[in-house]
Amino acid sequence: MKVGVYGQYYTDEAISYIEILLNTLAEKNSEVFIEENFYNLIKVNNFPEKEYQTFKSYKDLDSSFEVMLTVGGDGTFLRAVTYVRDLEIPVLGINIGRLGFLATVRKENISEAIDLLIAKQYKIDERTLLTVTTNQQNKDLSELNFALNEISVSRRNTTSMVTVETYLNDEHLTSYWADGLIIATPTGSTGYSLSCGGPVIAPSTKSFALTPIAPHNLNARPLVIPDNTKIKLKVVAREKQALMSLDSRTIVIDNNTEITIEKASFTLKTIQLNQQTFFKTLREKLLWGEDKRN
Repeated sequence: MKVGVYGQYYTDEAISYIEILLNTLAEKNSEVFIEENFYNLIKVNNFPEKEYQTFKSYKDLDSSFEVMLTVGGDGTFLRAVTYVRDLEIPVLGINIGRLGFLATVRKENISEAIDLLIAKQYKIDERTLLTVTTNQQNKDLSELNFALNEISVSRRNTTSMVTVETYLNDEHLTSYWADGLIIATPTGSTGYSLSCGGPVIAPSTKSFALTPIAPHNLNARPLVIPDNTKIKLKVVAREKQALMSLDSRTIVIDNNTEITIEKASFTLKTIQLNQQTFFKTLREKLLWGEDKRN
């Protein structure tokens, strides 16, 4: 099995789990490639003992990789998407972070998870992504103009709210007076959107959610729309610039920039091990069912 391993950082506690992961993969005679920066980071403590092949970017990967393993939390998983992109390499997250909606493998279950991978006891879920373009050229969007969780626009360097003029398939929807607006995929519905009162959407649902951030027009509510909708936004702010976030990546846009958001032409393949489902993750992470009446 040809495996990519990606991480961003580690704690003293995490190093033992990284060691378990690499040793288990070695026992299974897997061909392992570790992202270069992560590899240099873990080598600080003279670990691992053997040398590994590395990759630096998207260009170093191809469809011969059978899986990309992420080591960390959901943020690490999201960052790994910038390496995988449209290569259709399935991604599985090992959670040594906190919440873990995307990184679903518990650190205590690493060996069992690798066994299930080898035995092909999993299914592939395809997750929808968003892409964004602007009418003004932005070098930060020249290569990485997609997001798995959400694309959001918000105020910058001010306490004043912004106005987000919103159009769906060229029909004017409304102007949100708010701190910003989130456009979330089903995958991202349990992230930033959820914390702002947005709905939880099952991953296979073909929809997006528009969730205002602290809206001043109090009748503004989250809206679920079909995922084939073309969304156009224009942010009007007192400042000359506003912020746009693509998952964990933030860029600056000029006031009155026209933003177009659509469903991406490719999907991300995620691995769902047999004993883990989306609804089981909801129960575990959101403590659904903790009410004693259940």
